[in-house]
Amino acid sequence: MKFQHLIFRLLAVLAGGFSAQTQAASQPADPANDGREAWVMHFDSDWRIDGTLPEKAMLIGLQGLANRTAPQLYLIHAADYPWEITGPLADFYTRKHGVKFTEIQTADEALELFGSCAKGYVVWDPAVMPTMNVAYTIAGLEDGVIVTPALIPMVVKHGLKQIDDLRGRYTGMTDAQIYAEAKARYWSRCNHDMLMLMGGHSGDIRIPGMADWGVRQRMFFHDLSANPEHPDEVALEKEFFSEMNPGAFVFGWHSYAKDTEEQHTTLTSTYGLRMDGLQSLPNHSFNCQFTFTPGFKFTNQHHVKPDTPLIADKKVYLAFVQSDGIGLGVWTKPGRGRLELSWGAIPSWLEFAPAALEYFHESATPADYFIGGLSGPSYMYPNHIPADRFAGLMQEAVRQMEVLDENVFEILDNSAADGNVGNADLTQETVDRYYEAFPNVIGFINGYGPARTRDLRNGVPMISYDYYIDPRRPREEVTADLNELMSLNAKRPYFLLVHVRETNDVNSLVEVIKNLAGPVEVVPVDTFMKLAASKPTFLKRYQDPEDPKKFEGYSR
Repeated sequence: MKFQHLIFRLLAVLAGGFSAQTQAASQPADPANDGREAWVMHFDSDWRIDGTLPEKAMLIGLQGLANRTAPQLYLIHAADYPWEITGPLADFYTRKHGVKFTEIQTADEALELFGSCAKGYVVWDPAVMPTMNVAYTIAGLEDGVIVTPALIPMVVKHGLKQIDDLRGRYTGMTDAQIYAEAKARYWSRCNHDMLMLMGGHSGDIRIPGMADWGVRQRMFFHDLSANPEHPDEVALEKEFFSEMNPGAFVFGWHSYAKDTEEQHTTLTSTYGLRMDGLQSLPNHSFNCQFTFTPGFKFTNQHHVKPDTPLIADKKVYLAFVQSDGIGLGVWTKPGRGRLELSWGAIPSWLEFAPAALEYFHESATPADYFIGGLSGPSYMYPNHIPADRFAGLMQEAVRQMEVLDENVFEILDNSAADGNVGNADLTQETVDRYYEAFPNVIGFINGYGPARTRDLRNGVPMISYDYYIDPRRPREEVTADLNELMSLNAKRPYFLLVHVRETNDVNSLVEVIKNLAGPVEVVPVDTFMKLAASKPTFLKRYQDPEDPKKFEGYSR
């Protein structure tokens, strides 16, 4: 098993998927972690700057230091936190790895236990929010915790001395000026395989859930904009991206106050970089240190063998896919298992959180099916991946799918769209590259909202979503929409692929299906692909060169 793992990693290096530094940083810890003692803290939902954010920010950074050499500190978040699995995953570590958790109640207790992991503290200024990111950067390089002025007495009480004080240094400067100054000071010493985009919420709320990972891995933190309306920030971010190693990761998420997911993913993809979010993703510094339990192997619940043909009847075939981060939304909610539903597993977790993937595999019902993506070995926009990077990145994605026992691959390029509205089609050149790079898949999925790219080659279809289910849309309107789609697409068989937003209630979707005008059959997506290949009532289509293309101004 260890030899096979090493071979996979060597192949990834040759493919340009990882550099040697990334591999060393992401190696799972020794199995001796099993049965070890660890500590856990429970966080509430207060992330306000004038509330308990400063203390949480300090503790998350301390977590990164405490978990530098061993998995010691784990955080369980409130029920309304974006990542709902922190509690169930802690239970998994106890059941399958024998981890014995002891609860810590206060920040004082955490500093008493783990203060020796820090060499000092860095003061940031809540009135100049980018200083929190600069402080995290320093904390990773200098083994410090970050504090606001109000928290200085607490850390001093535990013997920590000041490393730096950012008050006043950046007052009156723009974000671009702040991060340019910080780049000149710190970037040369930071990890060039990983960058932390600590964006997300703005205003009086911040959720730096992934900061433990950034501190542990000595990343540079920023929240620069990819919006062309902020040219100074875009230019500086391009400098960072151009100086990163091939196949590098941008962890975190864009700033909701500055730009869009589409703008940022377009820009990262233009440099062949791998996007891995959200900024709220917790416990990576802990999760990365556990490998699979002895003897574990992924076995997806395939419904049809790759070489088995199926023949479609004259009916509507409906398949549902949820691809917005398997740890978000409804995995732990009632109803899962009542509906054939495919899930986009997060492939980079093979490197950074393998035990979490094993947890999903273990807790899957017979109705849950895993697919590969999104677009590559992490989240990318393929129409913008440089030609000289594409093959190496997809070779890593193929490796991930083999380990995860997946045979359907999902693609998304929203560079000319806005969320679930707009042009999500692929160019013919991009489609050609996917068929060449993935010789063993039985089908491709494209889009987020509805898209129009479709193809069929050697019995392998590429089907775009025809519908997107927004969780806020009333169920009776979803039912009406689907019935209208089936009426407009009168030729049978009709292959209706539906994207399910991650917070949709599964029980309500079951009720929608009961009210559809038949004959309709809900099938798993691998069955769906085989049926679509048997009687392709769809037309081949790619992105039209005359279609509008947003964000064309990005170039390397």
